Amino acid sequence: MDAAVVTELRGQRIVRVLRAAFAAYGLVALLWIPLRNVGSDDFSTADYLSYFTIESNILAVVVLLIGAIRDPQSRRWQLFRGATTLYMVITGIVYAVLLANVDVMLQDGWINTALHRLLPLVLLVDWVLAPSRVPISDAQSLGWLIFPAVYGAYSLIRGPIVDWYPYPFLDPRNQGYVQLAVTAVVLLPAMALMALAVNAVGRLGARRRYGEDR
Repeated sequence: MDAAVVTELRGQRIVRVLRAAFAAYGLVALLWIPLRNVGSDDFSTADYLSYFTIESNILAVVVLLIGAIRDPQSRRWQLFRGATTLYMVITGIVYAVLLANVDVMLQDGWINTALHRLLPLVLLVDWVLAPSRVPISDAQSLGWLIFPAVYGAYSLIRGPIVDWYPYPFLDPRNQGYVQLAVTAVVLLPAMALMALAVNAVGRLGARRRYGEDR
């Protein structure tokens, strides 16, 4: 067998093993707090699952696990994978800029590091080093913003019902709806730029690895 082929196969095995390891790590981090608080009156599973961090990390674990087992190359899967990478990038950047000193129910240092710092980096590195073979247009990457938009609407609808909001910048009780709208005007273009950037670095990774003009 050609040496280049052998090297490629070995590299793919290493990527799959690492994906499986980080999927397991992420799963433990996600389950640790709910399992520890089973039966506690101070813990709400619904609130826990209503954090964008938790939802994006659940998707990340799914992407890593399926990537480790099957590594699909279909357009639909790569779009899902790219979207999940974007959500993890958003998680990491928004946490660093807006939430580093805010209690978001992740008081354990290692869990906070795993979900807000390490796994976002892992997803981005995986997207660049093992990029999609299927070209993704800028318009398709902007479509990834549908989920954050739906999440924002969900949080604002659910908030008054349960008297709880996952993040201060989504809470109109103290800042008012005008400031909330200003925040949205800032965040939405920023997220659009993040989507385009994630797609761009994926294309660069594909050009480097596959030698194709994208």
